[in-house]
Amino acid sequence: MTSVLPTGTDDAATGGSDASDGKRVLLAAPRGYCAGVDRAVVTVEKALDLYGPPVYVRKQIVHNKHVVTTLEKRGAIFVDETEQVPEGATVIFSAHGVAPVVHDEAKALSLKTIDATCPLVTKVHREARRFAGDDFDILLIGHDGHEEVIGTAGEAPENIVLVESPDHVDTIEVRDPDRVVWLSQTTLSVDETMETVRRLRERFPKLQDPPSDDICYATQNRQLAVKQMAPDTDLMIVVGSRNSSNSVRLVEVALEHGARDGHLVDYADEIDESWLDGVTTVGVTSGASVPEVLVRDVLDFLAQRGYTDVASVTAAEESLLFALPTELRRDLKARGSDDSGQVRHDAGSLH
Repeated sequence: MTSVLPTGTDDAATGGSDASDGKRVLLAAPRGYCAGVDRAVVTVEKALDLYGPPVYVRKQIVHNKHVVTTLEKRGAIFVDETEQVPEGATVIFSAHGVAPVVHDEAKALSLKTIDATCPLVTKVHREARRFAGDDFDILLIGHDGHEEVIGTAGEAPENIVLVESPDHVDTIEVRDPDRVVWLSQTTLSVDETMETVRRLRERFPKLQDPPSDDICYATQNRQLAVKQMAPDTDLMIVVGSRNSSNSVRLVEVALEHGARDGHLVDYADEIDESWLDGVTTVGVTSGASVPEVLVRDVLDFLAQRGYTDVASVTAAEESLLFALPTELRRDLKARGSDDSGQVRHDAGSLH
């Protein structure tokens, strides 16, 4: 992942030559776009290029205000329900995934569908179908009403019980405590999820684990970077939208691990200058659906106020790539495009 720093900085502290008062920025790496978000955004961009506008998208393609607004300007139309898409039109399903009933609705309207569900969410859907097929009760750890949870629960509604937090565990009822498995939303706090699992296992000692981690690599890596930065941070600024679960979690993780203050902003102009009163060290990161241009704006805002010493805190390296959805790759190939394979995975280029 490429870290983009202000001119004159690099991946190590600059030594404070431009910040005699000790003001500095700790910049998280990795941050911003994950492979699943990159894939989803590029899917909409290429669909617009290939089919021409309008292209309909069911729900926000990713939970970021800037991304959605930018794609709307290019001709994407975002709708809440499948029935809002004109019969026979092209519709893209968001990165958060949809329940099987949504595919049925699209088929009934003769819609051309492109499924941009993150492959890591698709993995959870497969796990839900598998365990439901074996007649397990599935304890799905997640947030009620979140699109990803709605989609996963829709794979096995008779078998899935939602668990929203550790405090919710005592209210859970299952049919057979010997046949219980837990799954989770991919964008949760790792620590809180593990605490929920611990409490679930106290109630259901034979609770089974999913075959592999459900919380995605990007969520874990971004939280790990924040944990490393937080003890040295007076103020943590997380760039992300309020409906972005993984972005909200980053603020919570920062405060839980030692940051004195923390705020979520979509844009640099949302930063309240009073937050900087008495602040020496500012931590900066961004959620997994945030293009890097928005982080650069925050760094510029801080630099103008004396925070010119920028050091990158690297928690992990990311190189994962996802191929574009099969339907889109097929049409790109038919059109003669050689750009039909894996998408880029950089810091996010949408601006």
